[in-house]
Order: sequence, then structure tokens, then C-alpha cells
Amino acid sequence: MRDFARSDDPAVQAQLDRLGALSVPQGRLGLETIRALLARLGHPERRLPPVFHVAGTNGKGSTCAFLRAVLEADGKRVHVTTSPHLVRYNERIRVAGELISDARLAAVLGEVLDAGEDLGPSFFEVTVAAAFLEFARVPADACVIEVGLGGRFDATNVLAPEVLAACGLAALGIDHEQFLLAPEAGVPAEPLARIAFEKAGIAKPGLPLVALSYPPAPLLEIERAAMTNGAPLSLRGRDWHASLDVAGLHYADRHGRLELPAPRLPGAHQAQNAGLAVAMLRHQDRVSVDLGAYARGVAEASWPARLQLLRKGPLAGSREIWLDGGHNASAGAMLAAHFAGRPLHLVIGMLGAKDPAALVGPLAASARSITAVPVPGHEWHQADVFGPNVRQAGDLPSALAMVPDDGLPVLIAGSLYLAGEVLRLNEERPE
Repeated sequence: MRDFARSDDPAVQAQLDRLGALSVPQGRLGLETIRALLARLGHPERRLPPVFHVAGTNGKGSTCAFLRAVLEADGKRVHVTTSPHLVRYNERIRVAGELISDARLAAVLGEVLDAGEDLGPSFFEVTVAAAFLEFARVPADACVIEVGLGGRFDATNVLAPEVLAACGLAALGIDHEQFLLAPEAGVPAEPLARIAFEKAGIAKPGLPLVALSYPPAPLLEIERAAMTNGAPLSLRGRDWHASLDVAGLHYADRHGRLELPAPRLPGAHQAQNAGLAVAMLRHQDRVSVDLGAYARGVAEASWPARLQLLRKGPLAGSREIWLDGGHNASAGAMLAAHFAGRPLHLVIGMLGAKDPAALVGPLAASARSITAVPVPGHEWHQADVFGPNVRQAGDLPSALAMVPDDGLPVLIAGSLYLAGEVLRLNEERPE
């Protein structure tokens, strides 16, 4: 699967065309290619501001959003790289608080692609190298870096302890099975334990590893990774605590208590993502954060396509339409909990490699209608795989026209690529 990208800027599009032509040799794993590419670029990964590195199956992007918001609330200049993009490729590289400009993006992509032409790097390896190169050139106080896939063999995992401030592990779930559960000697056999093994591969010697609470089998793998690397492990429920009620988010650790506002991001699960971000900041000593910045950051953090209520626009009109890019069983459970007891209409588009029951199953009790849509530019599931009485629409506007206008909310879900198309059509470009 390729991450298709388009730009209105001809110079950027020329580089994105080169980027889109890249492929990964079947079965290639390891960090050799990204390390060789970065070496040719002068090792920018060694010249970054203090880095907060976040892995996980669900919630790692939101955790990065909370980290960025708290740091910026403290007046810090922050570099951020996340994936995938929703509308514009520029969203993947935020330089000192601003999305990378088209001019700089075209230049840095061209530089990286030229340097690695004979190495056969992947789309993501080039993206990571371009982000690191730009981050090394522009002064900032901190970096927030989201793992792309897994952790152990992810291209971002070239980061050395010298540039890291803390590593974080968000919620775990079964996803990307063809990569993360591929047969390999000497790895855990139980699926969620194997996922934990891969994600905890970002642990580094002497660097704080901050994590949520997990069932026994995955927790054991995280503890082993921390012990093997000599990484001090801080777990939710043992070393730090976060809970949400009507009064707000209550956080506590060995440093004391923080009474914080509830996150602006909808969903009870965002309390644990906010707590993880706060815990990462409070269990490291490379970047100082004023106590007041925690409250401002938690209250102000935003992250598109994660239970996002669409504005009135060309696609949404004046209807209540929610958007979420979740696509696995954990996301399905979260959405079901959020809409529990509230009927809705579901518009769903999922990649062909994803489990069609992951969202439809948990949401079946709430869904008064289900309409399937294509995911533009990708292989996608047709209506019949989602179950009986699921209708097929040719595109998003057609799907919304088919949904009864009966006052019930509409949830569009199933893919971040679909979410990007929703935001584009509704003219809500992430900034």
C-alpha cells in the first residue's frame, strides 16, 4: 500500500511523484536503508532538539498532539512529525510550530530523494529523513516524533539516546498483522504480546519509557524491553495515575498532583492519551515545563479526524456529522462506548486489508443504517462484506444523500485516508 499525495504546487508535486513511485521490496525489514540514507545526509538524526518518541496502536497521534500543545503552551518551539497526512503531505512535517512550506518541502524532498536514489528507500523512510533533515536545520526546543508502524523496525527508531528525552507507549491492539505478526524466531507467539514486543522496541538505554496499563502478557514484554535496555519504566496505575470525571482530568505521580481541565478532544479515551503525554513530560529532565502549561495544553490540544465534529460546509451542510479515522477493533470499541445509547447512521469506508467487522460489530446496536463508500486511491471493501442491508454508495456526497435526514447524527469512519477525503470535500484543511 502506498500513501498517495497530491499538491497544488508544481515543485512539490514533482517530488511527490518521485516519492509515490517508490516501493518496498517484499519482506524487507530492518533499519539499514534509513541509516545509510541519513549517513549520506550528514546524520541529521544526531542533531535534533530533545525528542519525545511515541509508539502504540491507537492514541499515539493524539498523545503527540497533547505533547505539542503542552510544550507550545509553555512557549516552546516544537518540531513534529506524524503520519499519515489527511489532506496535504505537508501535515507530516511541522517545523517550529508551522506546517512546512511548499518551497521548503520541495527542496528537502528533492535533496533526500537525490541522496538515496540508488538505495531503494520507502515512502516512509524518505519522509522521515526529510523531516529529520529539516528539524536539524531549524532551531527548536523539542521534537515530537510519532512512530509510523510498529517500533522495532520503524524508520524513526534510528534515534539515539543522546537526542531523546522520553519514549512513550500508547494503547495496544491488533493491527497491521501482515507486518507486526509475521512469523519470526525468538519473538512472542501470543498476538498482543508480539505487538507489545514490537512497540517496546523503541526503548533506549537510560531513557524513560512511559506507558499505560496492559494485560499480563503484553505488559511482560514491555517490562522485558525496559529491563533489557536499562530504561526506567513508568506505568499508569503504578507510577502515575490519570482519571476523568465531571470536574476534569485528575493526574498524580511521585512529583505530586495536577488538577487539569477535561481535554477538548471528545471521547473518554482521550483522558488516558492526555495523561500519557503529561507523564512523559514529568518523567524526563531534558525539557522543563511550567505547571500552568499542562492545563493550557490539555485544554487546547486538537487532532483532526479523531471524533471530530465537522463544521458546516459543502459536504456536511448543516447536519451533525462526526468523523473518525479509526479502523481496528480497539477503535470500534471506543466509538461504540462514545455513542452508547445514541442511535446514528454509519457511513463506512475501509481498506481491503482491514477487518470489516472491527467497526460494524461494535456499532451494530447503534447504527440505524450503514452505507459503504470507496476509499479513493486504495483497494476497499464493498458493501456486502459488512453484512446484510448495507447499502453501497459511489462516493461520499452520494452516501450522505442516501442517509435519512431524520435528525440523527452521522458517523463517517473506517479509514484515515477516507477521513482526509471528508475534510477535503468539506473544506476543513488541517493546519
